[in-house]
Amino acid sequence: MRYIPNADADRKVMLDAIGRSSMEELFSDIPQTVKDSFQPLGISAKSEMEVRAELGSLAQRNDAAGAISFLGGGIYDHYIPSVVSHITSRSEFYTAYTPYQPEIGQGTLTAMFEFQTLVSELTRMEVANSSMYDGATALAEAGMMASRVSGKKKIAVSQGLFAHYHRVLNTYCWASGIEIVEIPTVDGFCDFSHVPSGIGGVIVQSPNAFGVIEDLVGVKEAIGDALLIVSANPVSLAILTPPGELGADIVTGEGQPFGLPASFGGPLLGLFATRKAYLRQMPGRLVGQTIDVDGEIGYTMVAQTREQHIRRQKATSNICTNAQLCALTATVYVASLGGDGIRDLATLNLEKAHYLADRLGALPGCSLAFDGPFFNEFVLRVPIDPQGIREGLRKEGILVDDPAHLEALGVTGALRFAVTEKRSRYELDHLVDLVGRML
Repeated sequence: MRYIPNADADRKVMLDAIGRSSMEELFSDIPQTVKDSFQPLGISAKSEMEVRAELGSLAQRNDAAGAISFLGGGIYDHYIPSVVSHITSRSEFYTAYTPYQPEIGQGTLTAMFEFQTLVSELTRMEVANSSMYDGATALAEAGMMASRVSGKKKIAVSQGLFAHYHRVLNTYCWASGIEIVEIPTVDGFCDFSHVPSGIGGVIVQSPNAFGVIEDLVGVKEAIGDALLIVSANPVSLAILTPPGELGADIVTGEGQPFGLPASFGGPLLGLFATRKAYLRQMPGRLVGQTIDVDGEIGYTMVAQTREQHIRRQKATSNICTNAQLCALTATVYVASLGGDGIRDLATLNLEKAHYLADRLGALPGCSLAFDGPFFNEFVLRVPIDPQGIREGLRKEGILVDDPAHLEALGVTGALRFAVTEKRSRYELDHLVDLVGRML
């Protein structure tokens, strides 16, 4: 059953057990101003079928229902093959939490091992953990790890970082006593000539918040002993030179593009890979392949450097588990596409984004904000209020990012567009036509 109601007698037993006389007393610590703000749903007593129908009609009033998405900024509208949900909805995966007992968790451990393998292959790093919560927390953990490895309480961060990544990083570093120094961007690129001395790590995102692909050649050599941390869109790694081949010490990313729906911002999936030399400082878990007493291949957790189980005060991370179902989803997604399929996916994203950028850039008064190469996301300068264009597109069932996100990064009078393989030529041309008419 989806919902088992508690009878009054059941509630009384539970309230007596915790020493409360009523539900009102149980929630008495909630300020009255908060309680007064509660709004009832306005649904009278009805059958389950009637309630589902009414809630369904309410859901259809959401602007996002059926809208064409050009939203980006870290979460993208990709097509998800049906095989993904078919596998992940199997009860042995769907209900499994964590394989503390490897002898009964071989299926889950195998999936975790395969996930680590695909992340290592995409990033060209030596080791990868079995996932984290999301791209933002993975990056923040990387910053803390760089501080531990280097012994320096100071890291440098590119201005071209997604704003929400920056906020999470700020919170982690504030709580850990780590100073953050911002590296400015010039023409959409991180200006590595402004990297200060005495830092433990340099954080850069590529493609960055402007969509620009950073030039990382020679950066590791230029920053000396500091660790190079790269946050990447995993889909782009199918056709771009992996950060591991460009000297990166830690690579993180958001795994949502690999089979997870955009939803309303989650659940998400954190990717984290590093060099083998830093294994003992890597947060999260590592699954390894071994041989059992019968000579058969088996899997087990070989590293849990977090120490949450016994010594939380000395843990390398406060993330207590991995996003295993999301990691399984990504594994099934990538396996279903295969190497050639992932490259084709990345190429479609690239080509469709450049087609739209060329057409929008040819409109009167419009131009690309930056000349640097981009993957599937770009920033367009417009001659009129970008909020007006965004609102006009929304009324036509097309969603684009809030220009305020760019304004927070110092770019005004512009809109950011993200294009995935789902966008048809008709949708791209329709968007151009609508923006042209507004201009």
